[in-house]
Order: sequence, then structure tokens, then C-alpha cells
Amino acid sequence: MTGSLPSMTAAQGADLVMAVARQRDKAAYAALYRYYAPRITSYLMKQGATLSEGEEITQETFLAVWSKADQFDPHKAAVSTWLFTIARNKRIDALRRQTHIEVDDADPLLVPEAPADGHDVVDARERQEAVAEALAALPADQATVMHLSFYEDKTHAEIASALNVPLGTIKSRLRLAFKRVRAEIAGRYGSAGNAP
Repeated sequence: MTGSLPSMTAAQGADLVMAVARQRDKAAYAALYRYYAPRITSYLMKQGATLSEGEEITQETFLAVWSKADQFDPHKAAVSTWLFTIARNKRIDALRRQTHIEVDDADPLLVPEAPADGHDVVDARERQEAVAEALAALPADQATVMHLSFYEDKTHAEIASALNVPLGTIKSRLRLAFKRVRAEIAGRYGSAGNAP
């Protein structure tokens, strides 16, 4: 992979959802799907869903996005928060429909989250944008290993094999990337300790 790390800022995501809501823009919908569907499926699998369950719930999530895009409010939540909340709720619904599984309604995983405080939403959006900008500023070799490690969930050894470079080089690139991202965020907020 060459070039900058594939990413989507909160503003870009919001623009795409708004295009779906206002113009039923299929290209915007496809862009949202391409970017978020793999991440949502991976999230669902980490929550205990099988691959097929994760893919099915992801499809249901994006059907909801198409029909309810007009309900998205960028002032209340980032697109990622909105999408993952829909997916989480679809997963809860799926668990409740399974008659062979007893669902404990008091299970913390099944209790809907309270609406986020306005300050928390702003802080989270600023954090997302700061990290996205810092990642976009990385050199291509560091951006590549960050993408493979965190977005594709590959081990250091798998990345070394895929890129045909020594394992030590991968670890070094990741260290340098983390250092650059921290420095970028610290520069934006005055110090790493004050970063949101």
C-alpha cells in the first residue's frame, strides 16, 4: 500500500450521511459502507458474533442507515458513534430473538447507553479529528503498518511477512508512528497530558 492512511474524518462521514439523507446518494452510501462495514463486522465478532452473524447484523445496520439517515445529528454524535450504536442495538435485538439463549436484561452489555453529554460529544469528536489528522500526516511506510496493525488487526509477524520486511523494522515503524502521533496531538493541545 502506498500513499496516506485510508481514513475518514468525522466531518467527511457526516457529509456522506447527509448526502444519503437529503439526496438518497448511492455513491455516498457505498463510501460509508466500504469504510465502516468491515469495522462494524470486526467489532461485532469481538462482541461474540460469528462471522455470518456479524455480516448479517452489519447488513441490517446499513439498511437502517439508508432508511434513517435523516435522523443522524452530527451535533449529537460522530458518524462512527452513531453507526456502532445502531450495530450494537441490532446485535442486542438478534440475541433477544434467539429462543435458545437466555438473555439477562440486566447484563451491562445489553443496557442501552445513556445519551452522551454535549461536552463529551465535542471532546470525542475533537479526539477523533486530532488522531485522524495525525495519522494522515504519517510517512507512507508508517501509515501502512499502522493501518495493517489497527484497522486490519494483523500481528507484527503477519505485517512483516505481508510487506516482506524484517520484524524489527515493523516494530520500529510502529514505535516511530506512535511517537509522531503523540507529538502531533501534544502540539495541538499543548501537552500530551492535556490532550482530550
